[in-house]
Amino acid sequence: MNIKQAKQYIKNSVNLYLKKDEFGEYKVPVVRQRPIFLLGAPGIGKTAIMEQIASEMGIALVAYSMTHHTRQSALGLPFITKKTYGGEEYSVSEYTMSEIIASVYETMEKSGIREGILFLDEINCVSETLAPSMLQFLQYKVFGRHQVPEGWVIVTAGNPPEYNKSVREFDVVTMDRLKLLEVEPDLRIWREYAVEKGIHSAILNFLELKKEYFYCMEMTTKGRSFVTARGWEDLSEILCLYEEEQLPVDESLVEQYLHNDKVVREFTAYYDLYNKYKKDYRIEEILEGEPSMNAIARAKAASFDERLSLLGMLLEQVQTAMKDVMAKASYLSDVKKPLQAIGAKAAELSTEQVLAMLDQQAEGRRKVLSNLAGANSLSDSEKKKQFAVIRFLEDCRKELLLGSVDEGSGAFALIKSRYASRVAHLKEASEQVSQELHFLFAFAEESFGEGNEMLILVTELTVNTSSSQFIATFGSPDYKRHNEEMMLSERSNDLKEQIGQLQLD
Repeated sequence: MNIKQAKQYIKNSVNLYLKKDEFGEYKVPVVRQRPIFLLGAPGIGKTAIMEQIASEMGIALVAYSMTHHTRQSALGLPFITKKTYGGEEYSVSEYTMSEIIASVYETMEKSGIREGILFLDEINCVSETLAPSMLQFLQYKVFGRHQVPEGWVIVTAGNPPEYNKSVREFDVVTMDRLKLLEVEPDLRIWREYAVEKGIHSAILNFLELKKEYFYCMEMTTKGRSFVTARGWEDLSEILCLYEEEQLPVDESLVEQYLHNDKVVREFTAYYDLYNKYKKDYRIEEILEGEPSMNAIARAKAASFDERLSLLGMLLEQVQTAMKDVMAKASYLSDVKKPLQAIGAKAAELSTEQVLAMLDQQAEGRRKVLSNLAGANSLSDSEKKKQFAVIRFLEDCRKELLLGSVDEGSGAFALIKSRYASRVAHLKEASEQVSQELHFLFAFAEESFGEGNEMLILVTELTVNTSSSQFIATFGSPDYKRHNEEMMLSERSNDLKEQIGQLQLD
């Protein structure tokens, strides 16, 4: 299965394991809650989906790599204590709490979230001294003499033996206690994630042209040669930073992330070509509705590979702007509720009381952020949104302190004015992005007509969450028209196929 299917399967399993009956007991007893074992090549995204699952389900996450754990750190250290049996005192051995179990309790204390996922990576690489204890842990959720708290689901992961010399194959007894999910690299599925994540369009376009380079692992005379999804994502981040600082990108940088000489050479050459396209076509002019005649003529005569790269550059700029608009819309929508709460009481409040309410709202947001961060279930988008809300509340507070408003109604009027100003800026930004989208379609129509390039453009706008939300919110006559035309075309093709099957002349 691919990583997206594995993610959904894990979410379903976690949801069922945490389901309770009318007495508050878990419907699936702990001993029957088989740990999930994700088996897949390195860098495929196993850890990333665990973070996504915790964030989406609102539960905690504790992640550990088992490669560095010894018997003592996993099970706890022995110490001598006194116990009385039959009226006589004896010296007995006890064990301190496992470092792993202690982390689960610490996470619950920090976040206040009582349910979560204990994710143990490299589970099939445990030390020889720890291996015998894993059977007990996998069935009973016990490390040493301490049990994983109720409400915590165990998910494990590991690499196949061909990728890791330290791998120990599980015997039948161990495997019989696990739910095995074998995960394979899948460019199509990763691309969905990559587009949402904002992976550099040069990488996305290159992989669209060279699909076989997405994930490769082979032995060469120099040793193991490999390229992983993690490598592409890390390379994307550094490319964006290099571009911000206007630093040159060469093979020596790329090979730090892609460990395959051929892929390094070809991607570096493509990246240089990609930047040449960006400069030659003057992307900004196209999105301002003023493409040069040379740009249109060149696009018409260009190869499909060049057209694909050009579309990628245009889409990247428009979709980044769309993502920014939707993020602002989300935080303004979120901040509206606390402002309405203040407005409902404003006539009865003093300015000091309004300030106190602003402080209370901001502090509440900080606590939510702290809890989610402590539970390792805070997504980047939620973090940015909450920071934006807090900043807005703090800005309102500063303005009130600097102003000369003596009563609640006046204080709220000032806050309302600031909010209206932000909404107006959002409207201006959305109109500008809508214009850019219109000019993108106009350029595509003139340069490519209704060919495959237009299909790619409409498809990319549809599958990308930010652009699909933007279009649903603010509309786009160009998108609607082309989408309907393509749906009619597909329907026509379906009908032709059905008629062909009926063998009608």
